[in-house]
Amino acid sequence: MNIPNILTSLRIILIPIIVVVYYVPMPWSYHVSAIIFAVAAVTDWFDGYLARKLNQTTPFGAFLDPVADKLMVVAALVLLVEEHANFWLTLPALIIVGREIVISALREWMAELGKRTSVAVSFVGKLKTTAQMLAIFVLLTAPAGIESTGYFIGFGLLYLAAILTLWSMVVYLKAAWPDLDPFKNIHQAPTDTDE
Repeated sequence: MNIPNILTSLRIILIPIIVVVYYVPMPWSYHVSAIIFAVAAVTDWFDGYLARKLNQTTPFGAFLDPVADKLMVVAALVLLVEEHANFWLTLPALIIVGREIVISALREWMAELGKRTSVAVSFVGKLKTTAQMLAIFVLLTAPAGIESTGYFIGFGLLYLAAILTLWSMVVYLKAAWPDLDPFKNIHQAPTDTDE
């Protein structure tokens, strides 16, 4: 275990703490859970930075980092969907979770083909992650039924994240399309080339 892997593991440990704190029946619970989420999100950037800076990239870290990210985002989105019980929040949450499932399956399949790098993280994907983390942080501070400025900012950011999510999914699918093309292996009837 090195420092980047410890930070990634910490992110996973913080997930149940975010959930428990969020449900504590105290007025400060929303803000404290949002702060814990923010700390976890910062470790996501920091562990990658340290792994590169200290040359401490490991297969375990490469596996665990995206798992920790997805667990954290999905857990937070489930909290928000349950809290707000609102179609307009559920829709972008479904888009974001659905995209994560599709891209995870795509990356696994491309890795089996030995073409993992063709679906590496893009700039759009990083922008999506930033909007998503900010949206979740802001919405965690906004309890249901209180339509504050933060609430609307969080909603706007979540929809921006959903749009970027779809965009990044198209980028990934386009990069992988030569191997996904369902017509690629259909052979044309042989033609007579003899003259």
